[in-house]
Amino acid sequence: MIGACRSGHAILAMLALIAPETARSQTVAHGVTQTVPTASSADAPICTDRPTKSNFACTVPRGLIQIEADGLAWLSTTSGGNRTDQLVAANTTVKFGLTSHSDIQLNWTPLVQVRNRDAAGRVDRRAGIGDATLRYKHRLTGAMQSVQVALLPFIKLPTAPAGISNGKVEAGVAVPININVPGGWTVTLGPQLDFLADADGRGRHAGVTGLINIARQIGAVTLYNELWTSQNFDPTGTIRQASYDMSLAWLVHPTLQLDIGANIGLNAATPGLVAYLGVAARF
Repeated sequence: MIGACRSGHAILAMLALIAPETARSQTVAHGVTQTVPTASSADAPICTDRPTKSNFACTVPRGLIQIEADGLAWLSTTSGGNRTDQLVAANTTVKFGLTSHSDIQLNWTPLVQVRNRDAAGRVDRRAGIGDATLRYKHRLTGAMQSVQVALLPFIKLPTAPAGISNGKVEAGVAVPININVPGGWTVTLGPQLDFLADADGRGRHAGVTGLINIARQIGAVTLYNELWTSQNFDPTGTIRQASYDMSLAWLVHPTLQLDIGANIGLNAATPGLVAYLGVAARF
């Protein structure tokens, strides 16, 4: 997945970067094992870019399809007496394995409902589809290395209506870095560079995202703790966001994972709470 909310851009960015694929050496969730998930293999347990905002360097096995989706996600943001609530249904990423070290992905949300209430009590409601995001992941490291690195360029297409999307094409590139630590721990770093539309619609500017995720696998369950930051260098003023994200994933079957999680905003520009339930399956 993938994902970042920004005040003014908050709804758009959460849809575009939802907030996260293949092989590993043992039957575990999200690659948290004695070996970081690496080679693409059809008989390896599923490896996903969810839960949390982090991505993994592993890719979907060649010729297979993987679906990762939120059942429901709820976002709430309060700032200056204004409150925005957003309900996202079935935010879905479909992946297809191209080679033993690359896949292509499409993220899209069929239903987004947004409710804004200002300080005077006036309410505005919007509903529609979300933006679509195309992603390509290419793993750079060898199958048996304890540190795994991938490139993940993406482009957001403005398929959502006004009030849900800014109507602009935006793009970026993430660099998932997964580090195996003895004892069943995995440390994930997620630097990301975004190319965003200016708030006034007249130009482009950069954004930078970073995170550190520490995960621990216990049997078929994996626990995640994550710190996430985003700096949106809009000409009208830099928007800085931060959140603490926590989640749990359960590997029901080598090709099926269920998860639950919550992201807690750490400043006023970040949604105060994002809660979600999700599922990932490989075919």
